[in-house]
Amino acid sequence: MSDAIDAQLDAIFAARNREDMQPTIDALLPIHEEHPEHPRVLYELGGAYDTAGAESTALSFYERAMERGLTGDLRRRCFLQYGSTLRNLGRIDDSLRAFARARAEFPESVALGAFEALTFHADGRPNTALASLLVLLADHVDAPELDRYKPALRGNADYLASLDAEDDDVRPEAR
Repeated sequence: MSDAIDAQLDAIFAARNREDMQPTIDALLPIHEEHPEHPRVLYELGGAYDTAGAESTALSFYERAMERGLTGDLRRRCFLQYGSTLRNLGRIDDSLRAFARARAEFPESVALGAFEALTFHADGRPNTALASLLVLLADHVDAPELDRYKPALRGNADYLASLDAEDDDVRPEAR
């Protein structure tokens, strides 16, 4: 049965128009009615609402999808979208927690790291945001011209991250 649901979902998303998500939402709702606990259905419906600009509605779908056992790459994508949506709604601490949990489950995910950096920036930690992007660059970009500088990138990343840590020590109310 899951293969049939996956095929339906794949077809719906192949036809979607990101500029007008209502037809996608309308196509997903009957599937959700039939399979209200299916993790991928919950995730995809959340993503459709999110893309449509209904971020608050999307959150509960993302949460339920993960609670219902969403796995693998879909779980990683769900975490990314969930953390980003929390950030967009101004729930920065919740976003930071979501990304910390996601990065623990998917430590090699470059996409999670990039979007986590956006949350660091939104949290008023631009140095940490840049530092985390430098580490991603050093760890995941394979370019011969960059290889000799990777230790310097990591060293600069450590330095930059320490600047925000110093700011937090001076301004304890910041955290």
